[in-house]
Amino acid sequence: MHVCDVSNHAHTISAFQAIAERGPIHILVNDAGISQIGTVENTSEADFDRILRVNVKGYYNCIHACIGPMKANGGGVILNIASVAGSVGLADRFGYSTSKGAVIAMTYSVARDSIAYNIRCNCISPARVHTPFVDAYLRRTYPGHESEMYEKLAKTQPIGRMGEPEEVALLAVFLCSDAASFITGTDYPLDGGFLNLHG
Repeated sequence: MHVCDVSNHAHTISAFQAIAERGPIHILVNDAGISQIGTVENTSEADFDRILRVNVKGYYNCIHACIGPMKANGGGVILNIASVAGSVGLADRFGYSTSKGAVIAMTYSVARDSIAYNIRCNCISPARVHTPFVDAYLRRTYPGHESEMYEKLAKTQPIGRMGEPEEVALLAVFLCSDAASFITGTDYPLDGGFLNLHG
């Protein structure tokens, strides 16, 4: 196990060098991220810098650290975790949506630039997924009304529920496997119909 602050370029390079000493790097899953609630008006510069430092620069740092070794080893797979927030306008998610839109664009760029080196790059864009972050947010923001608000948020997905982390993991395993060897430069919405089935 290697502890790494992905927002710090030097730390990231050092961590990946230590990993590479144990064997070739074949797969990178970029999943470090933080959330932020606010409009462009009430998002402070410090908050905006922080979310971009983790959600965008962190992904860059990890890709930058591993793509050279992947090329040298004959290829690999890069999978970025984005969000439907990067593709649609969500209220009060200015910083988060900006960062996830950047991740989607980054995915396309890396996929195009690395295709000749047998490196595939895709991303997954989940809608709401039931994680400890969601539970903590509900406890903090709606004390005493957690169950009611959970149901309300779950119903924003046309399928009628939030996703489960295992569902994201299953798609990630597929996209990183040889079964997905013909797939690159693609953003996969994992959204319970959120993008296309409203109305």
